[in-house]
Amino acid sequence: MACICKLLNCKLFILSQGHCIMTKSLTSLWLKNVRRVSKAQQAQGQKFFKSLLASAVRVPLSKPVKAIKAVKKVAAKTLRPVARKPATTAQAPSVKPRRKSLSIPVQAALPALPGSWKKSFFSQPGTGLAPAHRMMYWLYLPSSVPGTLCPLVVMLHGCKQTAADFAASTRMNELAERKGFAVLYPQQSAAADTHRCWHWYRRATQQGHGDVHLIAAMIAQVRGRYRLDASRTYVAGLSAGAGLAAILALRHPQLIAAAGLHSAPVFGTSDSPMSGFQAMQQGSNVHHQQAVQEFADSQAHFPGMPVVLIQGKNDPVVRRVNLDHLTAQFSVVNAPWITSAEPVLRSYAGRSTGRSPRHGYKTATYYAGRRPMLLKCEIDLLGHAWSGGEASQDYSTPEGPDATLLMWNFFSRQQRLLSVPVVM
Repeated sequence: MACICKLLNCKLFILSQGHCIMTKSLTSLWLKNVRRVSKAQQAQGQKFFKSLLASAVRVPLSKPVKAIKAVKKVAAKTLRPVARKPATTAQAPSVKPRRKSLSIPVQAALPALPGSWKKSFFSQPGTGLAPAHRMMYWLYLPSSVPGTLCPLVVMLHGCKQTAADFAASTRMNELAERKGFAVLYPQQSAAADTHRCWHWYRRATQQGHGDVHLIAAMIAQVRGRYRLDASRTYVAGLSAGAGLAAILALRHPQLIAAAGLHSAPVFGTSDSPMSGFQAMQQGSNVHHQQAVQEFADSQAHFPGMPVVLIQGKNDPVVRRVNLDHLTAQFSVVNAPWITSAEPVLRSYAGRSTGRSPRHGYKTATYYAGRRPMLLKCEIDLLGHAWSGGEASQDYSTPEGPDATLLMWNFFSRQQRLLSVPVVM
């Protein structure tokens, strides 16, 4: 009987151990399945978030606990211009930007011109608790300066660009040599922003602080040092550079006689990288009019700001809705000077052959007497790229119309009276 009991106890012990082993195996298998499902759900969530950002954002998402850092990276990436090759049909989507060879220095892409191409630094000493600031810039001075003082065009590059990149892609130096004006290229520091983006979306920047204040002081110094025309200074930019150019022009009309904005985001409706991205993709609904009206109401002696707006119809980074909102904003700003109740509309057909192929485009011009005050230019099939630029450069497409020439033709008809009061 004792033997039978021992045998039964042994069997029960074996069964108990087997049950324990089976339980552990099932638990391990269950945990593995949970991890697999969790990873699949996380991957699916990441894929969905990426789809919301479309092709304008190429940032790998990290673990959920790093969401804040991921959002900052996403916002920085969205400010990076992404060029698009022209499509062959009206429905064809834009494609990826041309990539220049990394083995060829950017300086080699710049043509040899008889004028002076100088690299320099502008420094602003600190005051009180404010730190000192330093920014690099390039300056092109034409070889033959006309009898009168030389005009100045300030060029603000986009994200993922340097000053030399922007000079090469826009070919502004070549036009400056022919027309006799100087070109200033401020360059955002990689220390200030990893992708060299201007922080146009920050509230402090929109109020005229930060980079806006620094570049305004740079312009004043360069104009005085090289005896440039203070009444004929203009600013132009692409994407994030265009966003900053709009703020610089509106906050410093005593410096700037006119502005050229290529693929620019709406003014004054953002206060963070994420809201800046939303504005680039969706505009700002009714808030764009409120933002510019608040600005106009705060500037009792604002002299108006002539502006040319250029936008690609197929731009996936800064959507064309921004063009409509900017047009409405500058219509409010320039309302006291615009004499034409309705804009003059013009349409230009595209051409795919010949020496100068171009996309079709339309313009709407508001006049102050005979002088154009607001020019809106919408280009068919153009993505996020400088129209009529250098083919070998990123964020630039050789098909016209030539945005560089279009801007200069507009600038050359604008001049600022030097008695304009300072607006800060």
